[in-house]
Amino acid sequence: MDFDFSDEQEQLRDAVRKWVDKGYTFERRRDITHAGGFDRTAYTELAELGLCGLYVSEDHGGMGMGPVEGMVVMEELGRGMVIEPIQQALIAGAVLEGYAPNALKAEWLPQIAGGEAMVVLAHQERKARYKLSHCDAQAHQQNGQWTITGTKSVVAAGDQADAFLVPAMADGQVALFFVSKGSQGVSSSGYVTQDGARAAELTLHQTPASLVTLDGLTALNHAVDIGIACVCAEAVGVMDKTLAITVDYMNTRKQFNTTIASFQALRHRVADMKMQLELGRSMSYYASLKLNAPAPERHQAMARAKYQLGTSMRFVGQQAVQLHGGIGVTDEYIVSHYFKKLTQLEMTFGDSLHHLGQVSDSMQDSAGVFA
Repeated sequence: MDFDFSDEQEQLRDAVRKWVDKGYTFERRRDITHAGGFDRTAYTELAELGLCGLYVSEDHGGMGMGPVEGMVVMEELGRGMVIEPIQQALIAGAVLEGYAPNALKAEWLPQIAGGEAMVVLAHQERKARYKLSHCDAQAHQQNGQWTITGTKSVVAAGDQADAFLVPAMADGQVALFFVSKGSQGVSSSGYVTQDGARAAELTLHQTPASLVTLDGLTALNHAVDIGIACVCAEAVGVMDKTLAITVDYMNTRKQFNTTIASFQALRHRVADMKMQLELGRSMSYYASLKLNAPAPERHQAMARAKYQLGTSMRFVGQQAVQLHGGIGVTDEYIVSHYFKKLTQLEMTFGDSLHHLGQVSDSMQDSAGVFA
């Protein structure tokens, strides 16, 4: 199998990396976090690079690219800890392209691709514990108009978004709806998350909504699988940069009149960090390559990848902090922010224990130790 990237993919990587290095410095990110965790100007700059329309077809003003290009983009954004939710644009573009009626596509996909509208997935609820089939939000239809009542938690940039993809129970099954922020009964309460980004609690009370699909669980599973692949790729970028920062620190920090990079025990720990990074990278590739597979195969691949990435993120983050010593946990030093980012990513779209359970549940009888 050929794992080399095409010239177009490398050009995309180079364009995003240049923007991150020059346009999204640590100082700019810190200012954005202090200002509330989201910057519309930065989001617009990413849209101008074409990233918001990566999964939107050319017919609707997008780039019409696929999972590998998405992985390349998310890796580079991870290197800069970019907190503007591009993964949400990828999810919204793919879900609307795949499941929405034509009128909804024609109205919103060009706006998503151009960055004029930010559409985010609002699916988490307090009691769900990452289970997509658990949904307390209720949808009712009267005179051909759907309305939704319910509360969604930890919605990415929820108080800044222009519209939401919302699952709700309709006639005993999970359906997926599109809700505009300006609709009656929409309220949100925003806050800064642990990694410096922004999220919100979203409340809907008899809010008018447009039906995306009555087979909402299929669409929602697809949306979350895209999110998992994005998180895995982003985590690879974060870990890669975390390791580079750590190695650079060890090559400059001196103890007993020599750099600590010369200490064999510490070199072994760096080698272990590199091993976990590469394990995570291979599973990120695996996840992205499986995004277009049949649903059962795709679900299994995402769970396996997210579990390995969770393990790798925890190890790399903890080792980086320990190798830096006390400075590694200070707000002034950059590696502490990479550690917090890794911690946040580990819990996004299901934590490691959740996905370990998913892997276990999907095993065939012949795969067990008692077969």
